[in-house]
Amino acid sequence: QVQLVESGGGLVQPGGSLRLSCAASGSIFSTATMGWYRQTPGKQRELVATITNGGNTNYRDSVKGRFTISKDNAQNTVYLQMNSLKPEDTAVYYCNADVRSSRFFPLMNYWGQGTQVTVSS
Repeated sequence: QVQLVESGGGLVQPGGSLRLSCAASGSIFSTATMGWYRQTPGKQRELVATITNGGNTNYRDSVKGRFTISKDNAQNTVYLQMNSLKPEDTAVYYCNADVRSSRFFPLMNYWGQGTQVTVSS
């Protein structure tokens, strides 16, 4: 069993910063691509940023230059540093990870429970 535990969400004023963390725990042999998605009421969940074990990153256009994703492979943890936050960044942010529970098992995809980020004055 694998759990993804997110932390770091909250309320911040426009222009402020937050740092999200997501730690994978449980039966883990290795992690592969990890990332962050976000969702607002009535809308589909959308990709924010992903990062591979090799450090290759992918960002949605609206966060490029403001958000930075990073990964600690040894700790199976992914971070999202969010700077210059805007009201339109308000959403529930979800961690996502591809995890191998054993060297003999295939990669499986997992989601965290979500953490609320609210950008408002």
